[in-house]
Amino acid sequence: MLLDDIKRGDIVLAAKGITKRFPGVIANESIDFEIKAGEVHAILGENGAGKTTLMNILFGLYQPEEGELYVGGESVKFRSPLDAIDLGIGMVHQHRKLVPAHSVIENIILGHPRAGVILNLKRAEEEILELSSKYGFKIDLRAKVWQISEGEKQLVEILKALYRGAKVLILDEPTSALTPIETEVLLESITTMSNQDLAIVPFITHKLPIVLAISDRVTVLRRGKVVSRMKTAEATEKSLAREMVGRDVIFRVERKKVERGQPILEVENLSALSDKDVTAVDGVSFTIHEGEIFGIAGISGNGQRELVEVIAGLRKEQGGKVILEGQDITQASSLERWQAGIGYIPADRIDVGSIEDFSLVENIMMNYYFDEDFSKRGVLDYKKARELTNEIIDEFGVATPGPETTAKSLSGGNLQKVILGRVFSRKPKLVIADLPTQGLDVGATEFVRNKLIEAKQEKACVILISEDLDEILSMSDWVAPLYEGKIMGILPGEQAKREDVGAMMAGLKLKGEGS
Repeated sequence: MLLDDIKRGDIVLAAKGITKRFPGVIANESIDFEIKAGEVHAILGENGAGKTTLMNILFGLYQPEEGELYVGGESVKFRSPLDAIDLGIGMVHQHRKLVPAHSVIENIILGHPRAGVILNLKRAEEEILELSSKYGFKIDLRAKVWQISEGEKQLVEILKALYRGAKVLILDEPTSALTPIETEVLLESITTMSNQDLAIVPFITHKLPIVLAISDRVTVLRRGKVVSRMKTAEATEKSLAREMVGRDVIFRVERKKVERGQPILEVENLSALSDKDVTAVDGVSFTIHEGEIFGIAGISGNGQRELVEVIAGLRKEQGGKVILEGQDITQASSLERWQAGIGYIPADRIDVGSIEDFSLVENIMMNYYFDEDFSKRGVLDYKKARELTNEIIDEFGVATPGPETTAKSLSGGNLQKVILGRVFSRKPKLVIADLPTQGLDVGATEFVRNKLIEAKQEKACVILISEDLDEILSMSDWVAPLYEGKIMGILPGEQAKREDVGAMMAGLKLKGEGS
């Protein structure tokens, strides 16, 4: 292998003059990039900046029209990812490529040439345990993948690449689905791997503090071009954001005071089951008034998704009431709730928030097909639908060739803008925003937060679900930590302290809290 004799500090992988075009767009233009053994070299950029295309070229999924790749100083051509893997390039995708019903060890050796016709699980287990010990990984190799956490699944993907001999590890948005504790574990693992002379290339659109914490160098892409290269020690969060977006970015949204209006939403002793028929929402009660943002903080899996789905009419309650402007809507359908003024921004913008093969017009009409201004006797007024879609594209700054573009062709940030435009164009009285900035770049995150603040100023009320504690604390008028389906207390936003909210997220109920 070309990387067998590589020493710390040697260039292991280099791209020179890489250009890749797709119909109507230059995804990568004359990009130069290199990574050294024992180095963490982060690639930053907004959604749509060209990071994913470059990553796919480095791993052999795409072939460039122009430019060269070098491994260990020798020119190479990747016809497929198998060529990249054979030369010591490994990649961990943002969306897991694991088989849930199989064990951890089975997933790691699946498709590996050394597995042979007859599996030798004992030998494989010894080899993988040795790898785990070398890099400080702790995981039950016999557990089924569906039984382990997102952080452990990330380690499985990394072990799978290392077991195949990876000396260069490409990580696509490595912390996007991890809890804060899981993130800390992964960052420690990355540091350990780089200290063992592995070359690590994280591709990141957000979470700039993580870049500053783990990387040695940073390359920033914007609109398919390299706009900046720097040592991380010389960078700040603000300077990185400025390079990514091309302007200064405001990270902390000012909590603007809005006069408290009438109650909009009242939730009384609400309970609901999870998809596994266990209690996920357990006797939750709260009230939100006009012009308020009600922030629900919690680690993933503590009932947030089930709670907002019940309020939105997408999940059956087991007990309790949902009252909108004094009217009991507990038994109302999701359509009746939309018509009554509830707007829902789901956490999963791809599988729940949109239909990927539908055009932007069709996706926006999912919130208008029942409106007589757009549909008469079941026939859509396509001219009006197209006009509204163009208005949303303009107002929300959606980067797209036009309204006929399919949802799957948009970046995550632009797809989220379409969903926001669809919701806010109906002037909802209640906005349910479930993880609205998750996975977005810094510019799109700033945009989404500002739109939520605008809705508050227009006297709507907002339920904000977020796993980003800074986001909750900076935006919310009321903070409600959720633990195992129960609200542990409701704190005024101005008085909520990080340590108190963190303790309540872990199950500690403080004295004296209330709304």
